[in-house]
Amino acid sequence: MKAALIAAGLLALLSASVTGCSRPVPASSLPLTQVQDIALPGAASRLDYQAIDAGAKRLYIAHLGDGTIHVLDLATGTVAGTVQGTPSVHGVTLAPDRHLLLAAVSGTNQVAIIDTSTLTVTARVPAGNTPDGIAYDPVHGKAYVSNEHDHAETVIDLATNTAKAPIEIGGEAGNSVYDPASGTVMVNVQDRNELVTIDPATDTVTGRIPVPDCASNHGLYLDGANKLAFIACEGSAKLLVLDLDTKQVTARFDTGEGPDVLAFDTGLHRLYLASESGVVSVFDEQNRTLVSKASGKLADNAHTVAVDQGTHRVYFPLENIDGHPVLRIMEPVR
Repeated sequence: MKAALIAAGLLALLSASVTGCSRPVPASSLPLTQVQDIALPGAASRLDYQAIDAGAKRLYIAHLGDGTIHVLDLATGTVAGTVQGTPSVHGVTLAPDRHLLLAAVSGTNQVAIIDTSTLTVTARVPAGNTPDGIAYDPVHGKAYVSNEHDHAETVIDLATNTAKAPIEIGGEAGNSVYDPASGTVMVNVQDRNELVTIDPATDTVTGRIPVPDCASNHGLYLDGANKLAFIACEGSAKLLVLDLDTKQVTARFDTGEGPDVLAFDTGLHRLYLASESGVVSVFDEQNRTLVSKASGKLADNAHTVAVDQGTHRVYFPLENIDGHPVLRIMEPVR
């Protein structure tokens, strides 16, 4: 009888953690404790990607619904400023050696070049249809922009703030990520179930890896040291582990509906995946694969996450908490 009760309890626990269940596991199941909620300016509207400048102790948050970018002082827990004039801003990434923030402004199909010292837009470079994610290659001084509704990757020379010839990738671009280990840029082609490799020295596609059984491979994180790619399947609520050596998918996990942004804590070897449904999934990396640790609903539309590698703090911009946008700061449970 005791064994049966234990088995029933384990079955109930497993059932509660399955993606898309009617009663999501609460946020209390996550290995995180809440540190602070910081009120953000603007309306309770969609927030998107983030970029952390660990040296300057700053966090940049794209407020897509407001067409602004908020700058958080992480040392004081206050809003240091807001960049205006970025309608429907999606991706943000830093070029720290150039003291620049790059922002994908899909409202005007441009990339805004922002001086991080003055928080002013110093240039606007034409991109393709609906620029979304951005990767920065510091070796060649170029940015690579995912045009979600184009078949091409925009390339920007940051020495001159001009667009070079676009790279044809054959389908809609999901996230683009620069891998310093291999010196390449990798891009999800989300309507072809492919991960493509771009050589920044020649700006050509040098490889295509099939990503089977993944509807809309959008989110992407690269662990270059271990030659792994973690891929979020937005349309099928899955997370895939792709071995970049063998070019084979080695593991699949259920996630919340609409998995989107991934963030990796390199010190703790921990991956966070945020989803449109508000469910956050946590994985530990072990032996070149992932082990599912926990999953729970944090808040509605909690689809974006970032990690401070120095403090291990985890940042979740939430668009509507009691009618206002907030930045929720959490810490891992030790």
